[in-house]
This record gives sequence, C-alpha cells and structure tokens, in this order.
Amino acid sequence: MLDWISTNIIEIIGTLSGFIFLYFEIKQSKWLWPVGLFSALMYIYVFFMAKFYADMGLQFYYVFISIYGWFHWSRSKGESAAELPVTTLKIGLFFKLLLASLFIYIAISFILVNYTDSPIPYWDAFTTALSIVATWMLARKILEQWLVWVIVDAVSLGLYLYKELYPTAILFAFYTILAVYGYFQWKKDIAKADAIESK
Repeated sequence: MLDWISTNIIEIIGTLSGFIFLYFEIKQSKWLWPVGLFSALMYIYVFFMAKFYADMGLQFYYVFISIYGWFHWSRSKGESAAELPVTTLKIGLFFKLLLASLFIYIAISFILVNYTDSPIPYWDAFTTALSIVATWMLARKILEQWLVWVIVDAVSLGLYLYKELYPTAILFAFYTILAVYGYFQWKKDIAKADAIESK
C-alpha cells in the first residue's frame, strides 16, 4: 500500500486538489483558480506518464486560463465573486462554441493520430476539445458550462479506468455527480438574483 502511494503520490495530490477546486467552483469562489493552477501542474506530469498527450496539453491551457479566470473573477469586491453574475448561454454564442469545439477536436485528433502514440486519440481529443470550451465558459461564469462538464467527466471516467489511473477515475466519478449538483446550485443563484432584482 505504501509503495503504491509513493509511486502515485503526484496523482493523489492532483486528485485532492481537484476536489478542492470543485468545492470552490460550486461556491463561486475565485480561489478555485489558484487551486486549479496547482492541480494542472500536477497533472501535466501524470498525463505525460500515461501518454494522454492531449490531456497533458490541456493542463498547460488550464495554467493560462486559471490566470485569466482569477483576474476576471477578481473584478468583483467579494470573496465569492458574487458581483460577477452567473449568466446563461445565448443561442448565438452556443453555435460559436459548437464550431470552436469541432475545430479544436479535428485539430487535436490530427495531431494525436499522426504525431503521437496515444492509445485512444479520438476520445482524448474529444474530452480535450470540450474541456477547453467548458473552462472558457467557467471563466465567463456561464451556467451551461456544467452540462458540458457532465459529458466530459463521464467520458473521462471511462478513459482513466481504461488507463488504470484509479485515483483520477475516482475524482472524475465525483466530478460527474457534482457537475450535475453544480448546475442546479448555480441555477438557484440565478433565480435568487432575479428575485432580488424584481423586488
């Protein structure tokens, strides 16, 4: 047991920081961003060792989007970033993000198939493309980012079980469930804000 822990310590630390990240995300705390940055640094190593190259590249993106998200959410004065309201996805932006996801998916698939030894290039590209878009939506506090994460987390759960990344698989099992919870929690916050405005 101790040998397994010592061998997988970076993945375990990344998993624990992932739980903290999700807690802060549901609570709409801007502190999710530095935690997310730390978690991304851990998973750069984990995914490189597992040959999940698209997921590894995604972690570099998370480093930069964490900095962007921190500054964007910090425009508010409160700890919970409550002054930065949750918004819903407009139809025009939906189609733009759909096209962006498709473009990113095709580009990543091409790279993985032709230039890496990724064992599951198309699934890796799928979760990576949607994760890029969903994280941008999170930085803008768009409610429907949670629905995208439900898909990403459920698919990723299967992939990590396939690659025997068990701590990460456990994390993503919780991610899938909590993404559903986060959606309804943010939706309640929108309803509360609308009720206050209508008074």
